[in-house]
Amino acid sequence: MNILTTEVFRFMLENAESNLLNHQKEIDAKNVFPVPDGDTGTNMTMTFQNGVLESKKVTSDSIYDIAKGLSFGLLMGARGNSGVITSQIFRGFYMGLEKEEEITVKILAKAFMKGSEVSYKAVMKPVEGTILTVIRESSYYAYEFVKNNKNCSIEEYFEELVRQAQISLDNTPELMPLLKEVGVVDSGGYGLVTIFRGFLAAVKGEKIERTNTDAQVEEAQTKVESDEFGYCTEFILRLSETGKLTYEEEKLKRNLSKLGNSLVVVTDEDLVKVHVHTLTPGNALNMAQRYGEFVKLKIENMSLQHENILDMSKKEEEKKPYSLISVCAGAGLEKAFKDLRVDHIVSGGQTMNPSCEDFVEAIKKINADHIYIFPNNSNIIMAANQARDICSDKDITVFATTTIQEGLTACLSFNPEADHETNKKNMQEAIDHIVTGRITYAIKDTVVEGVSIAENDFMGIQGKHIITSDKDLLTVAKKLVDSMVFDDAELFTLIAGADAKADDVTAISEYIEDTYDLEVDVIQGDQPVFYYLFAVE
Repeated sequence: MNILTTEVFRFMLENAESNLLNHQKEIDAKNVFPVPDGDTGTNMTMTFQNGVLESKKVTSDSIYDIAKGLSFGLLMGARGNSGVITSQIFRGFYMGLEKEEEITVKILAKAFMKGSEVSYKAVMKPVEGTILTVIRESSYYAYEFVKNNKNCSIEEYFEELVRQAQISLDNTPELMPLLKEVGVVDSGGYGLVTIFRGFLAAVKGEKIERTNTDAQVEEAQTKVESDEFGYCTEFILRLSETGKLTYEEEKLKRNLSKLGNSLVVVTDEDLVKVHVHTLTPGNALNMAQRYGEFVKLKIENMSLQHENILDMSKKEEEKKPYSLISVCAGAGLEKAFKDLRVDHIVSGGQTMNPSCEDFVEAIKKINADHIYIFPNNSNIIMAANQARDICSDKDITVFATTTIQEGLTACLSFNPEADHETNKKNMQEAIDHIVTGRITYAIKDTVVEGVSIAENDFMGIQGKHIITSDKDLLTVAKKLVDSMVFDDAELFTLIAGADAKADDVTAISEYIEDTYDLEVDVIQGDQPVFYYLFAVE
């Protein structure tokens, strides 16, 4: 095949989506840190699914138009850093196809080179040994292959692209020592190779069947008609070995019922099928994901039509000087942020990174001179920045908050009476001067930066570093506290999660008060995943 057809291109996208779904768990397992988070495989799969869904809406036979639809879907659905970079790769790809009526091997090769160029530009400080390296090296060497083999076919091009991508991926541990220590390759790069392998199978006429499903299990559904609004959230969860030990259907039902209605929960051996109507789908997903991994997932906005009708009949919201947007999960944290003048909460966090579109939708509702966004997670910052760029008609500042604690202290420093520049300066200074820590559990055995970690151990993490790991939570908490407290510190904030125990909260607070001359402030955050969030100021 020397000319790429529309039929084959659509087949490529479907195959790549299927391959990502099939290897989602493997990609997740490549993550360096053994923490339960918004894993790379999950983020890339959900991002690509949104892109393919958007591409299917394109009725044109033009590959450029389809690729543009794919790019838009990826852009809006991008979750996590890996999802955002993937969206930028295919943004460059579609740009490389512009004005081309026939897609030849050479044009394909140039388009992927353009994808590499655009994705690098999207990252402020590109890091080698990541998905960026894999797209750069594979697209370059595959392009050189085309230049040196004038009569090569599209099949041969993709064979070379996959070969070079695999070589680049295998070399990522040599470029990033932490990957080498843990014994994994870069997870984002692994995801990209998975996409390319899907493409290659398609051009060879091979269909990739989806195996990451259970044919005997039907998706949880409901025929109940409702005039309510919010998000229709449906998913199938496969219980992990740890999840099987802690999962209780009635407990999950009780917790989910607090988030919404029209609730259906069905447990079939190690599979849990859920349907719920909720205003905070991220909270529902966070709550469920602690027990395992998603097999199927669908979220539909039931409010959209209702909101459009309301928008036509009501006057525009009165403009105000400032509006604040924060990401968090947990009823206590939502209340804490709202008490600090945050107008809009984007539901999500560690286990379910919000998409770019989630931020865009929040921004669209705002009528303010200045908008401040607090992502509160390093894996969410890029999606927030992408939303800012999309909504370029508004003045938006994204503060690169990597933790909930940084977001809270920034909002605490916000003064609605101060001018824009003063607020930005004061909030950034607050972020820069806080020390934060968190306690969670390990999802696998590993060694990271010399710290030996066993599955299900409690881990104390300060910044990007795992400080300690132990089977006893209080031992971990005390060591983490000791590592965080600095001279001249005055305040220690303890944020208790959904699984925190009152006795442990008391014990930790007493340890701090007895050991250090610090005021202790306890907040019930109800956040998932993290038993405790610590902050020292």
